[in-house]
Amino acid sequence: MSTPNAMTKKKAPLSTPGTTWLVAEREIQARLRSKAFLISSGFMLLVILAGVLFGGFQASQATTDAAEDTPIAVVDGAGDALASASGFELVDAADQEAAEEMVRDGDVDAALVPAAGGDGQADVTIIANEDAPSGLVSALSVTPEVTLLDPSDPNYWLNYLVAYGFGLVFFLAALTFGSTIAQSVVEEKSTRVVEILMSAIPVRILLAGKVLGNSVLAFGQTAAMVALTLIGLTVTGQTELLSTLGAPVVWFVAFFILGFVLIAALFAATGAMVSRQEDIGSTTTPVTMLVMLPFFAVIFLFDNEFWMQVLSYVPFSSPVAMPVRLFQGTALWWEPLLSLAVLLVTTFAAIAVGAKIYQNSLLKMGARVSLKEALRG
Repeated sequence: MSTPNAMTKKKAPLSTPGTTWLVAEREIQARLRSKAFLISSGFMLLVILAGVLFGGFQASQATTDAAEDTPIAVVDGAGDALASASGFELVDAADQEAAEEMVRDGDVDAALVPAAGGDGQADVTIIANEDAPSGLVSALSVTPEVTLLDPSDPNYWLNYLVAYGFGLVFFLAALTFGSTIAQSVVEEKSTRVVEILMSAIPVRILLAGKVLGNSVLAFGQTAAMVALTLIGLTVTGQTELLSTLGAPVVWFVAFFILGFVLIAALFAATGAMVSRQEDIGSTTTPVTMLVMLPFFAVIFLFDNEFWMQVLSYVPFSSPVAMPVRLFQGTALWWEPLLSLAVLLVTTFAAIAVGAKIYQNSLLKMGARVSLKEALRG
């Protein structure tokens, strides 16, 4: 007679979340074992670190240059012409010959002497070796009042770099991990591994696990880039830029999560429509365009308030456009909430459509499955 301890215990089946995570874990382990993924991720982090350090060096160099006063030799009362100007160190010279000698020796950048027949204050002559310092000429010039009808943005390049940075992070993550999902689906389909998986795991859970696994990797890579950027800005003393990036970065993370899931579901669905790696481009190209076109639109239209407002409500461009508008200070408090709601609804719709295409196409081998056939089942 068998005792209870000797009886074989039947293992309880995994729950839906457990099964989903099992598939996700398989995807994560496969990617982490890939040398290409590890090398590309490390290279990307090095590029970001180099960019932050270079920006910090440029900022500190500009501050140092601005803090240094230009040495100018002055004769008699010629220095009175610079009484209201800043950025100059006035060095007294006994006469014009002494001032010229100081310029030749490099002790000063230029000399200021009374002009012939001048009163030593309004009428002066600049003496320099090759070129007169532009700052000195500007300080002595009489500048008329200027009225600008269409003034340029003083933060133009900063806004461009922020738009480019947000756009590049989302663009690379979506294309890199999106194409990986599509290739993984086709590989499992062509080797018929998917038939074994489908015998134990429902198709929708298989899709959810693939999206979840690659999403975790994408979020981890993006979090590492954001953390490295914030640490770099802090170490290099770029606190002013850091303070303005705080809230936009938080919103970018929220938009990134939903936007990536949206793209990942579409890549998985379109990958299931073919059976060979060579044919992936024929079905994933429309999804690739949905990522590329908004990226370039934000890069080229980042200073156009009207089009940026439009792009911040388009689901495929809002993950970049809305954080950029928040950085620029052109978005009202309720706009990111509305944009996020639009993106959320679109993501759920894309998951539903993508799951149907994925389920209807996964077991169809041979020729490419048309979109109409994939939707109809």
